[in-house]
Amino acid sequence: MPTSIRKENDFFNICEKCPQSCCQNAKPPLTTKRRAIIEAYMRKQRVPIEKPFIRTSYTFPKVDSEGYCVFYDKKTKKCLIHPVKPETCVAGPITFDINPKTRKIEWFLKKDTICSLAGNLHKNSRMLERHLELAKREIQRLVKELDAEALKAILKIEEPETFAIDEDPIDMDVLNKLA
Repeated sequence: MPTSIRKENDFFNICEKCPQSCCQNAKPPLTTKRRAIIEAYMRKQRVPIEKPFIRTSYTFPKVDSEGYCVFYDKKTKKCLIHPVKPETCVAGPITFDINPKTRKIEWFLKKDTICSLAGNLHKNSRMLERHLELAKREIQRLVKELDAEALKAILKIEEPETFAIDEDPIDMDVLNKLA
C-alpha cells in the first residue's frame, strides 16, 4: 500500500503520549512480500539492524531483552520502519479472527484500558469507520498472503481485551488454508 494512503490514519500524536506500548510483547506476522518491502526500506534508509527477523511457526520482527520490537526506537517512541510497518501494526487497535463455521472474518477493537487510540476511535465513529476500512484492507491482504502454517499460528493468539465491531465474508482460499 502506498505510504500516502497509509498516512491518512497516522495516529502518532495519540500513540506518542500513550503510557503503554503496543510495540512490546507483540510479534506481528510478516509475509514474504512485507519482509522484502521492509528489507528494501531498511537498506534505503540505512536502518542498521542485523538479522531483524525470526521465523518460528511464522515470521516476525525480533524483540529485545525487554520484549520491544527491534524496530521500536525507545528514545523517540516511534517505529523505525513506520511507512512500511507490518499490516497488523497499521491496523493498530483493530484485530481479527476467522470463524470457519460462519465463513466470516471477525473484526475486534481493543479496549481503551489497554490502548488510548482504541478509546479515541470508539468515541469518534467517523474516525473508527475510516480506520476500520484501512485495517480491513491491510489484514485481508495479510491473511491471503500468509501460508497456512503461519495463519493457523497467529489465529491461536488470544486477544482477550477486545470487543467485536464488525464481520465480513472471508475469501474461500483463506478458508481452505484452515481446513
